[in-house]
Amino acid sequence: MAMSANARTTAKLLTLAVSMLGFALFVMPPLYDAFCEVTGLNGKTGGRYEAVPAAVDIERTVKVQFVASNNENMPWEFRPGVVELKVHPGEAVDTVFHAYNPTDRDMVGQAIPSLVPFKAANYFHKTECFCFNQQTLAAGEAAELGLRFIVDPELPPGVNTITLSYTLFDVTDRIAQQTQNKKADASPI
Repeated sequence: MAMSANARTTAKLLTLAVSMLGFALFVMPPLYDAFCEVTGLNGKTGGRYEAVPAAVDIERTVKVQFVASNNENMPWEFRPGVVELKVHPGEAVDTVFHAYNPTDRDMVGQAIPSLVPFKAANYFHKTECFCFNQQTLAAGEAAELGLRFIVDPELPPGVNTITLSYTLFDVTDRIAQQTQNKKADASPI
């Protein structure tokens, strides 16, 4: 039995739509992360930085602004402890972000950093950051999430303000799925 022209067109369009969705969900995120890592675009900051002794440049002050936002599916309250600090390049600075889980269930959050201007990303070093790990908060629990950073004394002279932004994502279901997969892999056949 031959398919009608409309049925063939519908099948082709459906196949195309599913392929596009798969590409967007599974191929693009790793490509985007690799592209940002190579180019420094999107202001993605690197991982943990190991501090080395450096002189503090007390002649220069850089304004560091902090922004916190939630992914649309994250119900937590999330905000910086302070919205702005003035720092000297080379000095280690500590600050906190506040998180509160107002729901009636335990949840896991993951903060993703972004930094502007883009050219400052290589000069902003986080030595300790809540973004290095996932944060688990019980129902109704609040936490102070620590951040320690150093603005590199080699920061280009024209950069006087740096904005560090965190977006908080709900990764509870992903963690539960990974745990289930590990249990299934470990179970005897």
